[in-house]
Amino acid sequence: MSRSRTHVLRVDLSAGETTRERVPRDWRRDYIGGKGLGARYLYEELSPGRNPTGPGNLLAFFVGPLAGFLPGETRYAAVTKSPLTCAFLDSYAGGAFADRLAGSLDDCLGLLVTGTADRPVRVEIEGGRARIEASDAWGDDAAETANRFPDGGVACVGPAGEREAVYATIASDGGDHHAGRGGAGAVMGAKRLKAIVARDPPPAVPDDLAALRDRDAAAYGRDATGEWQAAGETIETVDYANEVGVLAVEGWTGTGFAGTDDIGVEAALERTTGREAVGDRGARGDADGTDAAVPGGFRIDTPDGEVVPRGAAPITLGAGLGIDDFDRVVELCGICDRLGLDVIGAGNAVAWAIRAGEAGVIDCPIEFGDPDGAALLLEAIAAREPPAGLDVDPGLPDTLADGIDAAVARFGGEALVPTVKSMALPGFDPRAAVGVALAYATSDRGACHRRARPQDTEPAARPDRTPADQVRDVVGEQNARSVLWSLVVDDFVGETVGTDLGAEWLSAIDHPAVADAGRDGTDHGDAARRSDPATPTDPVATLATTGERIWTLTRLFNAREGFDRTDDRLPDPLRSAADDGTPGVDSAVFDRLLNRYYALRGWGDHGLPTLETVERLGLAAVVDSGTPLDDGPIDPAATTSEQ
Repeated sequence: MSRSRTHVLRVDLSAGETTRERVPRDWRRDYIGGKGLGARYLYEELSPGRNPTGPGNLLAFFVGPLAGFLPGETRYAAVTKSPLTCAFLDSYAGGAFADRLAGSLDDCLGLLVTGTADRPVRVEIEGGRARIEASDAWGDDAAETANRFPDGGVACVGPAGEREAVYATIASDGGDHHAGRGGAGAVMGAKRLKAIVARDPPPAVPDDLAALRDRDAAAYGRDATGEWQAAGETIETVDYANEVGVLAVEGWTGTGFAGTDDIGVEAALERTTGREAVGDRGARGDADGTDAAVPGGFRIDTPDGEVVPRGAAPITLGAGLGIDDFDRVVELCGICDRLGLDVIGAGNAVAWAIRAGEAGVIDCPIEFGDPDGAALLLEAIAAREPPAGLDVDPGLPDTLADGIDAAVARFGGEALVPTVKSMALPGFDPRAAVGVALAYATSDRGACHRRARPQDTEPAARPDRTPADQVRDVVGEQNARSVLWSLVVDDFVGETVGTDLGAEWLSAIDHPAVADAGRDGTDHGDAARRSDPATPTDPVATLATTGERIWTLTRLFNAREGFDRTDDRLPDPLRSAADDGTPGVDSAVFDRLLNRYYALRGWGDHGLPTLETVERLGLAAVVDSGTPLDDGPIDPAATTSEQ
């Protein structure tokens, strides 16, 4: 196993060919891996307007330069152009497949897949090489597909991905983990790529890095976030959201769910058969090969097999659908997991159907609190066929598989369930925390609660907290997570042990992101123009700039696809008061926050980077003539309270 990752694998499914190529050093320096490197390849290789489910779209599976070495769960990034939003997409998953992918890639940072196979295939990765094999698993669900390869790590599409549902996931470990949001599974299914099989074991951790790993894993176990994860994992988010007043319920008709105690962490603790084991990948650890400081999700037995529900299940399939029975919520989660449907996207689609039925827009007899009806509709969406035993509009499942915005366009009526860039919102309601609205609206992949997390801080914020504070937090978190997701570090572990943005770890492997800090950069193509090399450079500051560069590059990709300020909108349903009286988000307040956001980023009135910002971040040689830029920064007057 190589200590340095310097290459990528390419698979052209149309030609049936696989190759290896070296990643330019300045790309590794300026974009690291994961999200950043995926964004660089996507911007370089996709012309604007490319069909996301056509053969020309790129589907990349990236790890970071420290994959398999960092504490916590090894993760990978699926990067592509989203069929749901037609914007940049990066989606992440951990587990055994990610572990084995890190080992199987060897000296490679990722796998780049283009083209479309003429029949269902799988790609096998072993020893830093890839090969294409025929697949007879088409039609299998995620669990059935994984069971075909007991000696390998498996990521696959289920029936929803095969039928190109635009919020289909890439499921791994039999459906226990998902690259969930944005429809990467639809891209994979359109390529007739049923599965990726990683054959090698996880990489062994070198002794010098094992010491770092042990230290940081122990530190995380003592940290408040580590203690929170050990106690309740993400299931506890439904309890938290309800307690602080940001939990959206019953199709966004209000906030606060009376049945939270029945679907939250206490219910999970009562029914769990154990916790996921987070593999220690050969470093020091418990005798069973787990890292005790970083526990995984709850395992719950259901009539159809074991399910590992995450926080989105009780939030979206529970409170969001008015279902207060934990066992039934887990069963709905299991349906999504096996079929390969994003829980958030699918739950919101069902909620829209219920509300549209209530409003007389469509024929849909399902009601809030009806798990049987929800289960039938979820299965029908994945199949794109009318459900047997449920009298709904015949075209409803097929249309809902194309997203809520597609359903509104076809059937009419009001936008009852909010979306941003066509992506359904997670169940944290911005009507109770306006900073959440800003984070959703400006997310590069559509509504996302992980790019920045005001829902964690704003409800308990000091009363003297200013709009400038809110905007600085959102921008800072987006930049920091761009770095951490380029390292592809465990989401929660990275927030606590990655306070230096991974500088110490990158220095330990002599990575160019820190080793080259302070170089002039003029001989490195699109590299950033840095300070005088004789001047000492703070690696953390350098990495902070790297995060801003990566975030700006995804904005440039989206701008080239036609996105601008009009897409950073406050969804219409959130402008009005909820049925329970929760007041809507003040549009003027939101617009001023958005203006402040653009000003802090160095973008203009249209929400586009300026030439000055592009040059400052070393992106001038990257940007092509088809990418629009703003002429100058936004007028500072637009950010004041008088506007």
